[in-house]
Amino acid sequence: AMRSGGIFARGLAMGAADIVPGVSGGTVAFISGIYPRLLGSLRRFDGAWLRELARGDFKAAWQRVDGGFLLALAAGIGAGILSLARLIGWLLENHPQPLWSFFFGLILASAILLAGGTNRWGWPQRIALACGGALAVLTALSPRGEWLGGDLGIFLAGFIAICAMLLPGISGSFILVLLGMYGPVLRALNGLDASFLLVFAAGAACGLLCFSRLLHWLLSRFRDTAVALLTGFLYGSLAAVWPWQRTLGWVADRHGDLRPAETLPVLPGEFLVRTGDDPLVLACLVCAAIGFALVWRIDRQFGGLHVDVR
Repeated sequence: AMRSGGIFARGLAMGAADIVPGVSGGTVAFISGIYPRLLGSLRRFDGAWLRELARGDFKAAWQRVDGGFLLALAAGIGAGILSLARLIGWLLENHPQPLWSFFFGLILASAILLAGGTNRWGWPQRIALACGGALAVLTALSPRGEWLGGDLGIFLAGFIAICAMLLPGISGSFILVLLGMYGPVLRALNGLDASFLLVFAAGAACGLLCFSRLLHWLLSRFRDTAVALLTGFLYGSLAAVWPWQRTLGWVADRHGDLRPAETLPVLPGEFLVRTGDDPLVLACLVCAAIGFALVWRIDRQFGGLHVDVR
């Protein structure tokens, strides 16, 4: 059995990943071998669980949803988000290219390993792979928008972002960037704005319960096709974390600061010409290699990226 310290550490890594737009906490759950257990656990918040709670049989209700596992993981994710939000924010601000390169290596290795875990590659799997890749690339290259205001907007943003966080390869925080909600959520986290965070968390909880069921059903019924789709998401999301991006348009956020509204991956040479910044090619290659090697090592340690759900 997995010790709670190991689960907490995975949660910490998931929390850290979820802060970075373009990287999915689901990818980390996937790489570290807890994905099927997470889906299975979330899926058991059902009528039977509510009946156990209503009867006052808290022990059975706790065991039914694998409470110890979820608690350790949630504590890790929360600690990761709260403790690493500032560090990751600082890295994104001051050393973006090496940071993106590290995640590029992580995701590339995950995609290669996951593709190897598919038992058959017929037409349905190939089509699913292409669709997953296309969807993730479209997401990565979409112009950033302005989202609905008010509590409904916050609730729906939480609902949509958490669904993305569960999916390996599609980043919840990147979805928030697209919705124009990334800044407000980060400010609410750093300023501990309780009313905003509660509405957002309620949306996230609803999204988690609905979406984990759908994913579990897809993986248990159509395993190879679903895994091919997830592999496509991972490959496609490489466009979002490519370290050298050219900004096509800018948008002013609520504070009047200019933010990139739409970006396009370019080669390091063009990046240098367009931005005047050093593309740091060597540092980026080293960081990408570290990310790649880390996933390979984790995969060897935990015995492969398994997505067999029961």
